[in-house]
Formats: sequence, C-alpha cells, structure tokens
Amino acid sequence: MSHDTIDTLLTEDRVFPPSESFAAQANVNDPEIYARAAADRQAYWANWASQLRWMEPWHTVSDWQLPYAKWFIGGRLNACDNCVDRHVDEGRGDKVAFIAEGEPGDVRTFTYAEVKTHVSRLGNALKAMGVAKGDRVCLYMPMGPELCFAMLACARIGAAHSVVFGGFSAESLHERITDAGAKLVVTADGSWRNGKVVPLKEITDAALAKGAPSVTGVLVYERVGEPSGNVPDYNRGAWHEGRDQWWHDVVDAQSDDCPCEPMDAEDLLYILYTSGSTGKPKGIMHTTGGYLTGVYATAQWVFDLKDSDIYWCTADCGWVTGHSYVVYGPMANGVTQVLYEGSPAVPDKDRFWRIIERHRVTILYTAPTAIRMFMQWGEEYPNRCDLSSLRLLGSVGEPINPEAWMWYRRVIGGERCPIVDTWWQTETGAIMITPLPGISGTKPGSATRPFPGVAATLMNEEGQELNLDSGDPEGTGGILALTEPWPSMLRGIWGDPERYQQTYWSRFPGKYFPGDGCKVDGDGSYWLLGRVDDIMLVSGHNISTMEVESALVAHEAVAEAAVIGKQHAIKGQAIAAFVILRASHRVDPTSPEGEARIAELKAWVAAKIGAIARPDDIYISADLPKTRSGKIMRRL
Repeated sequence: MSHDTIDTLLTEDRVFPPSESFAAQANVNDPEIYARAAADRQAYWANWASQLRWMEPWHTVSDWQLPYAKWFIGGRLNACDNCVDRHVDEGRGDKVAFIAEGEPGDVRTFTYAEVKTHVSRLGNALKAMGVAKGDRVCLYMPMGPELCFAMLACARIGAAHSVVFGGFSAESLHERITDAGAKLVVTADGSWRNGKVVPLKEITDAALAKGAPSVTGVLVYERVGEPSGNVPDYNRGAWHEGRDQWWHDVVDAQSDDCPCEPMDAEDLLYILYTSGSTGKPKGIMHTTGGYLTGVYATAQWVFDLKDSDIYWCTADCGWVTGHSYVVYGPMANGVTQVLYEGSPAVPDKDRFWRIIERHRVTILYTAPTAIRMFMQWGEEYPNRCDLSSLRLLGSVGEPINPEAWMWYRRVIGGERCPIVDTWWQTETGAIMITPLPGISGTKPGSATRPFPGVAATLMNEEGQELNLDSGDPEGTGGILALTEPWPSMLRGIWGDPERYQQTYWSRFPGKYFPGDGCKVDGDGSYWLLGRVDDIMLVSGHNISTMEVESALVAHEAVAEAAVIGKQHAIKGQAIAAFVILRASHRVDPTSPEGEARIAELKAWVAAKIGAIARPDDIYISADLPKTRSGKIMRRL
C-alpha cells in the first residue's frame, strides 16, 4: 500500500449520519447493541440462531479449539427449510421470492411456494441421479433462478454444492470438480453475456474430458436453446449418452414431495473455491448452522430488510456474495429480490438503472468496480431513469475510493440513501465490518466498525497488537486480525488442514489473519487498505499472482514470469506480467512478432484460468529482480 493512499484517507472528514426518518424505522437503531453483544457474544449469537427453525435444539452454543470452531452443537436444521419452507408454512407462500430478468429481456417471477416446488423436484432428480447426503455437486450455471434452485436443492437433500463461476475456463472447472470429488455436475447449454452465448456445456465437456473419475452424471438445463434468428451461433457441446441428461426430462417428471434432510449444525453446506497465494485454489468449507445464523443476522441488520423491500444484489452466485447475500441471507429473511443474468451494457449502458426503475428496487448491493465503470460511462444513463424507489445502497468486494462513494450517494442515491460499505471474505462467510444504517455516521471510503458480535484489532509486522485508543487523531495503521470466533467462519480448507492452519492462523497465533491492511481513525472507524499478501483484488475478485505466473510458465515460450497488481481506475487492480522468454522463442517486444506473442500469452492465460485473469499488460523482459534465495521480488 502506498503512503499517498493512507494520506488521502486521513484527510477524509466528511460524515453522513442517518436521517431521523431512516433511523426511526431502522431494524436496529440503538448504539448500545455493540456493547451488549461484546459483553456476552455467546448469548448474542444464540439469540440470532433461535430465530431460525431447528429440527432439534442445540445443547452448547460454541466450542473453540484453535483453529477450529463449532457452533450450536447438537442442533439439527436444514438451510433450505429455513430459506423456503419456513416462509410457506408461515403463510407467506404467495410472496414473490425472485424477479428474474435475462439479458434478452425475458422476465420470470417465482413465489416462495413455487420455489419450494421447483427445488423439491430438483432435489428428487438429484437423488434419482445417485446423489446422497454428504456427496458434492458441482454447479456451473448461468446467474438465474435455476442456479439458486440447484443450491437450495443440494442443501435440501444434504449434499454440499460447489458453485464454479460461469466465466472460468475448462481447466479451472476441472480442477475444482476433481478437488471436491464431485459426483454430479449441473450445467446449462449456455448463458447470455454481452449479446453472445457463453458455451457452458462445451466447457463442461472439455473439463470432464481431462478426467474426472468421481463424476457419474451431468444434468443440463436448456437456457439458450438451438442457434436461431434470436440466438447467435455457439457450440452446444457433445451429448454423452448414459452420462448427460436434460433438466426438462428428469426434473419436470419428479414429485414435488421432497422432505428436508435434518442436518447437524456442523454438517457441510458448501465448498467454494478462492485463490490462494500458493497458486492452487482453496476449497473453503462452510457448515450449516453457524453460517446460516451469520448471513441471516447480517442481511437483516446491514440491509435493514423489510417485508416490503425489493432487494437486488448484483453478484453472481459463483462468488461468495451470491451465496450469502443472494441465496441464504436474503431468503432466510423472506425477501423479494431481483436476479439478473447478463451485461450491464446491453442493450444500452442504462440497463441496471432500467431494472431498478422497472422493478422498483429499494436496496442495491454492488461492487466498487461496477460503480467506477458507471462513473466513467457518465451520469446521463442513470439520470434518464427513475431511481426514486431506492432507499439504501451497499458496496462489496474491495475498498471503495471516496470519489466513487460520493458519486454513488449523489447520482444513484439522490443524496438520501445510506451507503453500507461492507468488508468480508469468502472465508468469513458473512459481513464482518460494516455500517449499521440506522446507527452509523458513514464516511466515504470507510467500512466504519465491526458488526456487533465481531471482534477485530490491528497488528504490526512483528505480531504485536496495536493500541487503537492511542488518541492520535490520525489513527493507527496496521494489519487486520479477528480475535474471537464467529458463527459463519470457515471450518477449514477441503482436504488440506495443514494449509488452513498455515494460511489463516500462523501469522498471528490465536488470531485470524485475513491478509488485509487496515487503518483505524481517531473515531474508531476502520479503513480497509487492500491486500498485504500476493493476492490481487481484480474487479473485487481474489486472483493469486502465483496462479497467473503458473499459467504463463506453462506456455512453451515462457521461461519465467512475475505477476503484480497495478492500480486501475475501474477494476481497482489490474494484472501486469513480466516474462522472460525461452531462448528459442525470443522476439523483439516492439516488433509485430513481439506484439503477436504478447496477445497470444494474454489469450493463453484467459484459456487456462478464465477471462477474469487475462493480464492487461505483459512485458517481455531480459531479467527479473530476485532475492538472494532466488525468489522473485514483486515489490521493490
């Protein structure tokens, strides 16, 4: 992190307290909640958990055996039951759960009762295809209701889902399928993006062709259909008899009676892969009771959810934000929400604002990368739409710069909507540092303070805890650490307990190390400063420098590679790579051959990992700076 960045944050003194009218109606508006939660964290979290529906009660709130936590021990529940059936049983089956809009313009709505029917049939279909409690199911699907149904169906029958973002390559998909030992893959013929079709089935075929002995079947949802006048040409993949089955053939024929499997609070709910500094993605494990408690609580208080809200989180379910704040958190609270599959620029750059206008969205949760992109496009696009329905805005995925925060507040929120700038991770499961919109005076660029029941501090490089009450008006800078277990915390890395210990618990013994720099100002507000390890934050997504370097070195022309993140006005960070070519492949980087080689390497990385990891810049170099031990020096 640069000193300039810290200076910029230090001079930010604008504060926006909640309006009297917002605070009066807020779900939580008593500042004493922080002290009450800290005084007895176990009782505080137990109160949240008691608001869920349990099949058997727990006998012990938590057990902390470093580095493993257990929550609500002995309790049994089902996540799908709490997100769907509970609302139907309480008389809210006719309430709309999803308003799903596709890039071509199709709009479908599903009530909670209809969701229950779809999920039950899909759960029975999964069982008919051999999936049992404890199995893993890989989901590689478009961002639409069927992906949500598939996640819920897995939870319903006790199988763990592993969602893979639809922009990942066949190689990335294969790596995640085989690491999880997935028994089944659920995919689609394709998904819509920028007027084109992403060929999901073809990519799935290519992944499985690399060898996936655990996979016994593939269930295929027909989202796009055959190429036609309205559907561009794309590769629908090959059909493998005995392995592949159409969703409409298998699911639609099933009974809608599929009982929810009672799950121990510590039974695995899902695995989600995130980049690791060693290059190999980490399979983050989340269990049922604690995770659901954490996302239920944070969704209700951070977004101030009401029964009348139309909520829209723009994240894809291929990322943790889609797990926690599209599916499990909002649905546990019984909200109506918008789902959108496609680009924000199709058919024009006002698509997001048209969706808000059309569906009267009241809460918007999106990423700083998107906000900066909208800023670059210009105010004319939101200004042509009626955004008066909005009452609260959220930001997620990376620190937001004050300029973008103020634009978001003024142009999108009409200077009336509180902004909840949230910090958390795949590993934390739920929001950790955030404003509470009925209490917090928000500051442009600050996530304010830890959510009630969450304990955080700052450490120095030597592993000493810093004094956050030093009285210095400029505050204290250091490395963020979480000091107490919380219900939604990860339960490990799938198949690699040693890596779990080393990655998160060895830097500061007894404390969780998230890998982020942070500053706490004189008012006690937290300012996240970005990664302090070899993880790049590109458009809000963690990408390992090692992962990109490994992909580059796998190319026959590359001898060595060093990858860094550089500042980018839209993405936050962009990927830059320095490569040494093998002697037999050396070219002049300024020649047409050199330009062609650079373009080839960019495409190679995109094919190996996914388009999200395509370097913005590749520099052909004669040498790379190294330490005495031979390690590449990415920071000079």
